[in-house]
Amino acid sequence: MKFSTSAKFHIYFTLCACFCFSAISNDTLTSSQSLVYNQTLVSPKNVFEFGFFNTTPSKWYIGTWYKDFPDKTYVWVANRDTPLQNSNGTLKIQDDGSLVLLNQTNSIVWSSNQTVSSVSNPVLNLLDDGNLILKEEQEKNYIWQSFDHPTDTLLPGMKLGWNLDTGVEIRVTSWKSQDDPSTGDCYFNLDYHGVINVYLWNKQQRVFGGVPILSTIAGLNDKIVADDHQAYYYPEGLLQSNLSRLVVNWTCSIERYAWIGTTKSWNKLWYAPEVECDYYGACGPFGICDSNAFPRCECVTGFAVKNQRQWDLRNFSDGCVRKTKLECGKDKFLHLKDVQLPDTRNVFVNKSMTLLECENMCLEDCSCTAYANEVITNGGTGCVMWNQSLVDLRQFNDAGQDLFIRLASSDVGK
Repeated sequence: MKFSTSAKFHIYFTLCACFCFSAISNDTLTSSQSLVYNQTLVSPKNVFEFGFFNTTPSKWYIGTWYKDFPDKTYVWVANRDTPLQNSNGTLKIQDDGSLVLLNQTNSIVWSSNQTVSSVSNPVLNLLDDGNLILKEEQEKNYIWQSFDHPTDTLLPGMKLGWNLDTGVEIRVTSWKSQDDPSTGDCYFNLDYHGVINVYLWNKQQRVFGGVPILSTIAGLNDKIVADDHQAYYYPEGLLQSNLSRLVVNWTCSIERYAWIGTTKSWNKLWYAPEVECDYYGACGPFGICDSNAFPRCECVTGFAVKNQRQWDLRNFSDGCVRKTKLECGKDKFLHLKDVQLPDTRNVFVNKSMTLLECENMCLEDCSCTAYANEVITNGGTGCVMWNQSLVDLRQFNDAGQDLFIRLASSDVGK
């Protein structure tokens, strides 16, 4: 049988295409395979896709996005700070078990960088939760996973915080701009010093601390797990949606989305900072912020405005000062309800003390400015004590917790 020139070319091209591209399973890359431009891994239920993408003609990346969703949403980028100059990149598993991205000259531009004692048959899998995992083919334990190296997005099952044994931190950092996935200025992290909390930062300036607010949003199932070995915040799946995400936006806000299947769209459930009281230290030392009040800031009972001129101009940063000097041994406590506790990074914490024991300790310590329960559920347990100015106080209508502030006895009850 004879073939025309065009037919021969068609057969050659078809065979080459089958040889070069069809060998990759939908969700798995083996150590004998490579992933190149126009090839992707797809999770078993077609939820996520992993492959090459570009934001500008000269900047190419490899990462994960939701498959077949409108307005392609990227949830992880491997080489965010080392883009390829074109689409001629190759992803492969090396003999030492590490995952590497090579450019057109076969130079490594990104690597998973894990240390493995020995590997025999490593494979790369994309799971339906968005996790890209590297493991031995017949083993359950992971050699490496993308969930340990988030970029700007937290998905259900991911965690934010610290391995206290190794000192390794997992944080989420914004893109540089809307079209630039390189490391931006804003990041979301967990601080385990004092009372464990999560914070949003712009460079070294704190923008927002969110556990009290996050815990009041209906449908969120977030949690914090902490012991001597770890301290992590887990943004779990929303009750009404298995598809949800928490994003640190390049504009320096935290945004929480859930996928609405009926409308085929992302619903923004919550974001912060939203109002002025969301910003750290909005009312200065010993000032308390209330989003439902005007003006939003007032001084705690027993304190007066420090700089009235600036206060009248709605600049509350100088806060408030005591009206009456304390007399250790005679002081009493003002009981505030439904408040966000002030900055808890540099406080005394005892998880086993009762609230009465906490009060007595604070009374005996003349530098103690306030105390509260460490945990507020089931009637409250533990002790938190402040020995400095109280910053970032906020009043809620039906959330928050009790706080006891030290005042001169003559100022209590006024």
